[in-house]
Amino acid sequence: MSKSINTAAIIRTAVLEDAQAILQIQKEVIAERDYLMSVPEEFNQTLDQQKNWIKKILDNERETILVAEIDNEIVGWIAFLSNSRKRLSHVGSFGIMIRKDYRERGIGRMLISELLSWAAHNPFIEKVSLGVFSTNTRAIALYKSMGFIEEGRKKKEVKVSETEYWDDILMYKLV
Repeated sequence: MSKSINTAAIIRTAVLEDAQAILQIQKEVIAERDYLMSVPEEFNQTLDQQKNWIKKILDNERETILVAEIDNEIVGWIAFLSNSRKRLSHVGSFGIMIRKDYRERGIGRMLISELLSWAAHNPFIEKVSLGVFSTNTRAIALYKSMGFIEEGRKKKEVKVSETEYWDDILMYKLV
């Protein structure tokens, strides 16, 4: 049985009061160990640090953080961060996290679509980039279906065990 797009999801700009929910999702996704560079034992972000991080993003006209909300519960988020160097200020990259129970419902596509719309209307942003583990085939398929192109690959970038490595795939889309 395939899951359909959940049209009840609301995508909106995050506010400081979302910090706890955003942090909780981040902890849950990191605990899965399959999608992020961080592992649980090295992720020690406090609620105050999370609030400061969100505030910094919201205060920067070249950055944004969006949340997906279903029935007043935040179930995912996407953050776009830019580079402060002048020659790279037209570029930014995003990270996206969705609670496990809400994946494969179109929420990731909705978050990315809203981010791409924001970027297209932002006079400073010309290129949206991301990095994704080579093992994350669902995400890679989503990014490709949305027009992202692989521009590079860091071979054996992530050491998962003494004998297992993952590539870090770099993708982009011009807006």
